[in-house]
Amino acid sequence: MSQNQLNRQSSISEEDLARLSKEAEQEATPSSLRIVWNEFKADRPALFALVIMVIFILFVMIASLFINQGQAMATNIMDSYDKPFTQFFLGTDQGGRSIAKQLILGSRNSIGIAIGLTIISSTFGICYGLIAGYFGGIVDNVMMRIYDFMLMLPITLFIIVLVTIIPNYNVVTLTLILSSFYWMGTSRLIRARTLSESKKDYVAASKTSGTSTFKIIFREIMPNISSLIIVDTMLSFAENIGVETGLSYLGFGLPTNTPSLGTMIANANDPSSITEYWWTWLLAAVEIIILTLSISYIGQVIRRATDASQRLGDD
Repeated sequence: MSQNQLNRQSSISEEDLARLSKEAEQEATPSSLRIVWNEFKADRPALFALVIMVIFILFVMIASLFINQGQAMATNIMDSYDKPFTQFFLGTDQGGRSIAKQLILGSRNSIGIAIGLTIISSTFGICYGLIAGYFGGIVDNVMMRIYDFMLMLPITLFIIVLVTIIPNYNVVTLTLILSSFYWMGTSRLIRARTLSESKKDYVAASKTSGTSTFKIIFREIMPNISSLIIVDTMLSFAENIGVETGLSYLGFGLPTNTPSLGTMIANANDPSSITEYWWTWLLAAVEIIILTLSISYIGQVIRRATDASQRLGDD
């Protein structure tokens, strides 16, 4: 056998070994996405909830692009209380407005507000709690006194006053107003966990080695409490859908002629609508229940996947 053939066989063997070692490493330490997917496959209700959420959100966001809000909310008395599956697919309300179009536009507004509110309030609350819990002492005392002051405020009343006095407010304005108050629960929870984490050996070792405060807080402590952050964020998202819906139900949510799930549920205030015109409010109520339950299932699976990923990382 020639020297070239021996070299070729040697190189092939080395390539095969490298490939096999890489495959073995991937099997031994699966990626985070694979761990999440395995958890979803093991929990069929959560997988079903995930599929429903993805399909529903995509449908709402795409379908709303083809609906003119002004025309959808225009009053047409001649079509008042049209029953479902007749002239209109899901019927109409007292003003002759399509329930199907209101559901699509209202879902887009409610979900958009909930996503924006969750991102802003959770980000601020997580950072606030991490800083207060890590530094402790005077910094923690000052930050917690600010928290206590905010907690004493009648939040719902303040939101109603702000919504009333701000002219021409919209979805973005309402999201910012709500974000100013709904960060406190997250900050308190994260602070309590950070106080415990900051006393552990890996934090002391990082301080001794000269690691910067920013890296310790956001690259070491925060990943170790990621499961708590994920659960709190998912629960906050479900809760925030209810926040906008509740305000709109009371008449202090989105402006008039802006579709909202809360406004649709408010149709049930009319006794005749509860039984006779059930389609004007029941569909929106069922949608909110399905959304909140789906978010709860998905959050539980992601929490379990995060815990499993952390255990593999520790091993």
